[in-house]
Amino acid sequence: MSPKAFAFMISALVVFPLDQLTKYWIVSRIHYAERMEIIPGVFDITHVRNPGGAFSFFADGPFEQRMIFFIVTTMVAIVVLLVFYRDLASQDAFSATALGVVLGGALGNLVDRIRLGEVVDFLDVHLPGGYTWPTFNVADSAIVVGVIMLLLEAFFPRDKQSDNSDRSDGVRAANSN
Repeated sequence: MSPKAFAFMISALVVFPLDQLTKYWIVSRIHYAERMEIIPGVFDITHVRNPGGAFSFFADGPFEQRMIFFIVTTMVAIVVLLVFYRDLASQDAFSATALGVVLGGALGNLVDRIRLGEVVDFLDVHLPGGYTWPTFNVADSAIVVGVIMLLLEAFFPRDKQSDNSDRSDGVRAANSN
């Protein structure tokens, strides 16, 4: 198995179950709207549901339209992730990890939408000045971390000489035939 395939699968297979297990724990142990103070004034666990997208985008839209929109959007995003994954060099474990983390998060929220019609959120972060960041979950965190990793790769690329050697060898072999 290539480093790319290993990194992609492992990262998605860690994020997705972790997301689902944490949501299961929240739903089974904490009543809806109940808050557990973890770090006073900084971090709470609060069981809420988000029928919309990020920052409750489209939360008030009609249920059927909302479901179609978010399921189709997630499926398109998954296809795009898989296309990006396919185009990575076989040694590009960093980008593959980032894509796998995003995939695991996308699948976690997709399962919630299909199963519950909304996403279970529970991580509450309070910022200075009394502002509370919108409640989120492990899947949301994974998507953000994966996108940050991809942005870091885009803006601060590593030396790809060794990463592209398998591609250039394949090109050389194809041209010599």
